[in-house]
Amino acid sequence: MLGQRFATRLNSFASGAQVYWPDLAGKPTLRHLVERAATAKGLTEVDLNFPDHAGGNLAETAAIISGTGLIVNGLAMRYYSNPAFKLGAFTNPDRAVRREAIDLTKRGIDAARSLGTNLMTLWLGQDGFDYAFQCDYQALWDDEVAGIAEVAAHDPDCQISIEYKPNEPRAYSLLPDAATTLLAIADVGAANLGVTLDFAHSLYADEQPANAAAMILRRSQLLGLHLNDGYAKRDDGLMVGAVHGQATLELLRQVARAGWDGAIYFDTFPDASGLDPVRECEVNIRTVRRMLAQVARMEGDNRLGEAQARQDAVAAQDIVQETMAGG
Repeated sequence: MLGQRFATRLNSFASGAQVYWPDLAGKPTLRHLVERAATAKGLTEVDLNFPDHAGGNLAETAAIISGTGLIVNGLAMRYYSNPAFKLGAFTNPDRAVRREAIDLTKRGIDAARSLGTNLMTLWLGQDGFDYAFQCDYQALWDDEVAGIAEVAAHDPDCQISIEYKPNEPRAYSLLPDAATTLLAIADVGAANLGVTLDFAHSLYADEQPANAAAMILRRSQLLGLHLNDGYAKRDDGLMVGAVHGQATLELLRQVARAGWDGAIYFDTFPDASGLDPVRECEVNIRTVRRMLAQVARMEGDNRLGEAQARQDAVAAQDIVQETMAGG
């Protein structure tokens, strides 16, 4: 049932580190972050970045997390270990750098399996371009597809989820939206590929998130759902429902109707402005649970489906506003 599993961005819990850990010398360790995250009521899981959080002693990492009662939802690749990755990971013009990125990803997949999860998220933010005439677009696409295909084949039992984003750090990402990502997945043709939909990424890709989810569920599989919010200009990482309440509600309804029951992951940035990450996480959980209760009320009322069948925007808005107001 949707709403039973909640995961979060682990680095958020470094927010206000010197206040929370007044005797801390240096940056918080993985243990610090996990133990603080575990105090958030309702949180069940965490995601780890690779190699940042899971590049060392995996048995120790597993023990730290299990000792708090949390579990690992999945790992997410980060391509920062080599400065050359700035020009691309799977699409780097240097064959040796491409090989390094692919091999790093394979080690990340192995680490994920060792930690008891079968989910690896690929955010290929370095794969793209910044200038007209900078690259051969066909060659760039071929390298991207070949890289994804190779890592997907490394462990067919591990789900590989592609998290798309329009830009940042590159001016143009090669996989900027749901449609292009689905095209890449179709070109690869691996059964263990799917998509992570990040709400804020979808907004500034000029998508309606619920429609993007519908297309993903139609053509592939939704392997990750990142909730947050923003003003549709960049990746603001605001709290769930802070700006786009109706769009968030519609997305939750869309995935609930499809029977999706994965972990809802909060990709928010309380550390950007020094918010209390535990309180922020708890409010996000309560917000989602309220919205899911609203979804349940909508599903118990035939009026919305009837209004949508007529494409009657006025009636639909009346019903949604009534539901959101608790009427």
